[in-house]
This record gives sequence, C-alpha cells and structure tokens, in this order.
Amino acid sequence: MVKISFQTVTAQKPDKEIDEDKIIIPQADGQLVLPVRHKKPFPAGLCCLTFGLVVFMSGLVLSSIYVYRYYFIPQQIPEDSLFHCRVVYEDSVYAPLRGRQELEEDVGIYLDDNYEQISVPVPHFGGSDPADIIHDFHRGLTAYYDIALDKCYITELNTTLVMPPRNLWELLVNVKRGTYLPQTYIIQEEMMVTGRVRNMRQLGPFIHRLCYGKETYRLRRRNQHRRIERRDAKRCHSIRHFENTFVVETVICDRF
Repeated sequence: MVKISFQTVTAQKPDKEIDEDKIIIPQADGQLVLPVRHKKPFPAGLCCLTFGLVVFMSGLVLSSIYVYRYYFIPQQIPEDSLFHCRVVYEDSVYAPLRGRQELEEDVGIYLDDNYEQISVPVPHFGGSDPADIIHDFHRGLTAYYDIALDKCYITELNTTLVMPPRNLWELLVNVKRGTYLPQTYIIQEEMMVTGRVRNMRQLGPFIHRLCYGKETYRLRRRNQHRRIERRDAKRCHSIRHFENTFVVETVICDRF
C-alpha cells in the first residue's frame, strides 16, 4: 500500500529517515499553483484604422454616385413627363404684319427634382435664337443657354411667367391629345447683362451641367419697359419660349 501526503516546500533538504514508500508532492503554502497564460490584448490602433477605412470608403462610394448621377449622365424621365409641343400665337405688338406664328419646343418635367428643362430648336420664322432653358425651382434660378452664341445666362426665376413643374405637367397632359396648344399671345421681358459668373457650383447640379465649360453671365430684369432702338438692337438677342399659357420673348442685351 502506497501512502500519499503533502509537505510544504522549504529550502531544507528532506529528511533521509522519511519512509521510502511515501510519495511526497511539493506544495507551496498548502495550495497547488498552476501556471496562467496571459491573453494578448487586441491592438486598439488597428481597430480605429479599420473603422476609419470603412467610413472613408462609404463616403467615397456615395460621393461617386452623386457626381455620376448629376454631372455625367442625363437623368432618365418617364414618357409621360416628356412633351413635344407646338403653339400658335399672334404677335400683334411687335410683328403685327406676320399674322399667326408657330413656336415649337421639347419640354422635360422633373417632378421629383422640381425643375423643368426646355429645348427650343431653330425657329422657322427667324428672329429668335435656339436655346436650352432650365427653370430650377429648388434654387430659384433660370438658365438660358443660347446655342447660337454658345453662352449661358443666369437670372432669378420669375414665377409669374413660369408655371411650377406640377402645374405645367397638368397643363401639357390635358392638351396632349391634340398636337397644338390653344392659340395664345406673346409677351416680352428685357434682361440686362450685369457681369460674369465665376463660381459655377453655386448654381446647382442641373444648371452647372448645362453651362459647364461655357461663358456664363448674370442677368438683371428691367423693371421699366422701354423701346429698343435700332442702334441698340445689335447688342440684343431674343429667345422665344413658353412654359405657361402664353409665349414669352426674353430679350437679352449687353450693357449699353
């Protein structure tokens, strides 16, 4: 029979008289101590670096989508928001001898983004320039791109002359069954060039895309209507368009 006993570890040599049949297990202070492995802490710097990289990549993806959508591709709009229109009107004040005249244009209405885009081709009767026009109701701005001059003109949106996108859409839907809008009349507004526009970003993505890379000027509306003399007419050009129940002739003049 084998007897097992515990003995406190000491610096002294074991007594030789201890029974040889005994198995002595050394023990410190009466307790068995096992070695403990310390876990290495996860590096906090690596965690912060990973989080920062995820945030940076997310911002890069979102900004790329925004830039690609608004600056590199034209927006796709449903067919019921794209109209090809022709309107017949009489210019009894400025051209009474011409009788009835016709104006043709393409209208795109972006209800979600709250703006309208109008393309006026070269008119058959002359006297007006082809143009692309944007009415941005979110920014409160109108942009005229005169295709003949390759110049852009920016002015405040005149909500008296321009219908909001929803109202214009309802008007054009109601007359879509016919080819022509009802016969109407024409009014004139005069604009004066006041200076060059340098910062294009402040104009918003839609106008920025229309006028990017072109000479862009700011316009001021004339409050007092006056007759344009023949010598001044050389400095003026006009764009005829409609985004209401009547036709508007926008006359743009350089500084006299």
